[in-house]
Amino acid sequence: MASAKLATGAAPRWGSAFLAWVVAWVRVVWLGAVLGVLALSPSSWRAPTRSALARHAYTDTAPILAGFTLLSALLTLVITRIVVVTAQSYGLSQYALEMVIRVLVLELIPLGAALVVALRCTIPNGAALAGLRRRGRFTALAGAGQDPLVVEVLPRMVAGIFSTVTLAALSSVVGMVLAYLAVYGFTEAGLAAYSRMFGRVFDGTVSLIFILKTFFFSLAVSIIPLASSLLDLRPGTSREAAALQGLVRMFAVLLVLEAVSLVGNYY
Repeated sequence: MASAKLATGAAPRWGSAFLAWVVAWVRVVWLGAVLGVLALSPSSWRAPTRSALARHAYTDTAPILAGFTLLSALLTLVITRIVVVTAQSYGLSQYALEMVIRVLVLELIPLGAALVVALRCTIPNGAALAGLRRRGRFTALAGAGQDPLVVEVLPRMVAGIFSTVTLAALSSVVGMVLAYLAVYGFTEAGLAAYSRMFGRVFDGTVSLIFILKTFFFSLAVSIIPLASSLLDLRPGTSREAAALQGLVRMFAVLLVLEAVSLVGNYY
């Protein structure tokens, strides 16, 4: 009897939790779509919005650009050395540099750039937006005839996309250059072989997948934390728990995108 009552009570709770999960995802996707439309609308980019975008793009990119690039360079040198030495011991040295490029440039650097931007920029920006909303900033903007999404949210979202793409692009170039130098040194003798290997790795399909993956990574880390911070809290849910749920959503999307890109690249 008691177990039956427990099961009967648990079912509505599970159903309510699942419904809340679905509603939260729908609202995040809806808000992301709204921000996408606003970003493509010329009327959104008046002088104050452009100024805010420039400010956020600088503050979200400049402080972490040098550090992430140096970290990527160090990781490139370490992984290249390990892979080259291991490949030589098995007589597979002709595949070593290709493996480094595939692992670093195709997979690790875009994912690392997205995670760094999320942890250093977009998640704190989401917390800042939640604070502005609690203090009545959104209500004041709406009362003044301004759209809070355009004034406060849109510049932060576009700045997050810019930061992720910039970090991934610059670190990928640095990684490719250092991988060549780690194997061939400061000589032009390996340029022909390196160019052929690079063209074999980055064919049309892989290049398109790499561009799309980096772009969708930037969308995920820029939209989900900001959208999650603007969701109305369920009764009994703390803001820390809500922030954690947003973080879980973002990691889930990144995981799905990475899995899809792996399938596209290797199957």
